[in-house]
Amino acid sequence: MATARSSDGSGPLRRAGRAMGRALRAPFTGTARGIRKATHAHGAGESGLGKLIELHAVNGAGDVMITVALASTVFFSVPTDEARGRVALYLAITMAPFTLLAPVVGPLLDRLPHGRRAAMAGAMFARAVLAITMSSAVATGGLELYPAALAVLVCSKAYGVVRSAVVPRLLPPRFSLVKANSRVTLAGLLATGIAAPIGAGLQTVGSPWPLYGACAIFLGGTVLAFTLPHKVDSAKGERKARLVLPHEEAIRPPAPAVRNGGRSGSTRTTSKNGREKPPGLRSVGPSVLHGLQANASHRALSGFLIFFLAFLLREHPLAGQSAAVSLGIVGVAAGTGNACGTAVGSWLRARGPEVIVATVLGLALAAAVLAAVFFSTVMVAALAGVAGFTQALSKLSLDAMIQRDVPEEVRTSAFARSETLLQMSWVAGGAIGIALPLNGVLGMAVAAGILALGAGASVRGLLGAARRGTPHPRVA
Repeated sequence: MATARSSDGSGPLRRAGRAMGRALRAPFTGTARGIRKATHAHGAGESGLGKLIELHAVNGAGDVMITVALASTVFFSVPTDEARGRVALYLAITMAPFTLLAPVVGPLLDRLPHGRRAAMAGAMFARAVLAITMSSAVATGGLELYPAALAVLVCSKAYGVVRSAVVPRLLPPRFSLVKANSRVTLAGLLATGIAAPIGAGLQTVGSPWPLYGACAIFLGGTVLAFTLPHKVDSAKGERKARLVLPHEEAIRPPAPAVRNGGRSGSTRTTSKNGREKPPGLRSVGPSVLHGLQANASHRALSGFLIFFLAFLLREHPLAGQSAAVSLGIVGVAAGTGNACGTAVGSWLRARGPEVIVATVLGLALAAAVLAAVFFSTVMVAALAGVAGFTQALSKLSLDAMIQRDVPEEVRTSAFARSETLLQMSWVAGGAIGIALPLNGVLGMAVAAGILALGAGASVRGLLGAARRGTPHPRVA
């Protein structure tokens, strides 16, 4: 008896196979469609911001894979005393040169205004190659691992600087920069949270496997970077911003603010010989300067807590917990706080950014003081969560102030300069965390001191600027 066939000529087995294939693909295709719908909502798809959001998620996933591989080699695989020496060596070989290279990253990228997509793709591809290079050394922890780790760090920070410079070019209509950065940051956090346990699982297979995963992810990111819109490479209307001291420039009176679509008048500077110089960040009012000071203290606190608590909790775990669980609790608290701060920043829509920055800096300082006075498991986790929350919200508010106060023609360059300064602050905080004795109360006191320095330098100026207002129109 002949087997019954459908009108398209396929038999029951073939139809069943196709049905099973569709059923197996459905969770993945449905998830992909859901992600694409979320990242491209509210005009982000048409402007190209959606593709940047997806690219940043890929970047976060790849970076965390490399972090898992390095942490397992440099930190977890050896006794505490040896681990501290290895991490100190890691900082000496990677972070110290990075403090010298970081100030150069921004100016170098300023010379590539027409090659931002290529710069981001290059940063992705370089990390893919470096991940494979490190895979042969990660098992032994040899010295050749550290120069490669430095190169990965530089590429990661270069990508971050370019990404910050690109966002203003991809804003959808009626979209504030703080909201755009909030979406980009949230995507990176979610991707990191998903990729971290995957990397830990790959680590159980073999120490090189997280690096293989990172290589695959970064190769995908290389291709994705070239799908960004061509306007990313446009330098129309841009000039370079400089971080200069007041006595180094003579500032002309700012041009009147023009309320034409949220664009403000530009501020020009001239040198002693009468030649016009690119405006510096100090020439656009005190808000950006004091916002940078406050954010630098947040970023230094982040670097400090990462390294100090990593060693402290390994040697002295939280009450009743193992070292790995203790680190996990603190890491989850910090990640949750960061995500909450990003979400709140998007909801606030950058209203009163000076007040927000001053408020969250005071909140972080209070949490650090309480952690020093009442040192305990709960207080350490609470400080990690508060630090993540306040750092995210403060950075989003700084972005809003740069958008509002820095003239459009130098805004892209200003983002590059500010991001470089914040990365250097993180390096400085991490160095303090490595050098400090493993005493919990002392560490929390130092954390409070870092924030107190930032508050002393910035809060008064921020509140004063908020009372005086700004001659530049606010961007909703």
